[in-house]
Amino acid sequence: MQYILDTADVNFIKKALDLYPIEGVTTNPSIISKEKGDFKTIIKEIRNIIGEDLMLHVQCLSLNAETMVKEALYIQELAGKNVYVKIPVIPEGIKAIKILKQKNIKTTATAIFTAQQALMAAIAGATYVAPYIDRIDNISGDGPKVVSEIVQLFNINNLSTKVLAASFKNVEQVHKVCLAGAHSVTVNKDLFEKLIYHPYTDLSIEGFIRDWEGVYGKGKTTLDS
Repeated sequence: MQYILDTADVNFIKKALDLYPIEGVTTNPSIISKEKGDFKTIIKEIRNIIGEDLMLHVQCLSLNAETMVKEALYIQELAGKNVYVKIPVIPEGIKAIKILKQKNIKTTATAIFTAQQALMAAIAGATYVAPYIDRIDNISGDGPKVVSEIVQLFNINNLSTKVLAASFKNVEQVHKVCLAGAHSVTVNKDLFEKLIYHPYTDLSIEGFIRDWEGVYGKGKTTLDS
């Protein structure tokens, strides 16, 4: 399982990278726009923070394949190594994925709502596919089931494309796609730290500290024994 941050908030990226086992960062036009800064500056700053070893996903905005390919080349030059260009699964997007595969540019097929969209993108050459879990659920679908079907189709067809589940509103959705076989999840900053939160964990720690300090003194640790 790969945990990825779905944000362009550089302060949170710094914090999360220090604390958690992060494999990279995903962005999209809406996420970038929230930061209200210069696009190039934001992308370069994220890259400087995460380094060359972690992946960075950056999305095209064009609606035709020729311009998508030009954007992809620009994004690759801007973001450096280990960049994945996000391409929407529209007909022109599938065409762009095919072309970019020939140019050895890694892509993430995005805005996926069905297993067939994911399969088409994978056969075209996408490195990752990104199904939108909460949005699928919101239209009376079943996001985790779609992930399970995608994984099954990839296994049947011996495809190396990975599932990068996206668009979550709660921890249960993340948990269910992990059980469904997703290879990676990208989670926004508001939800990410909730993945390991439980009130009884905090209560347990408070009890340990209270009992220890009652005998050995306030602020003392095993280093002071």
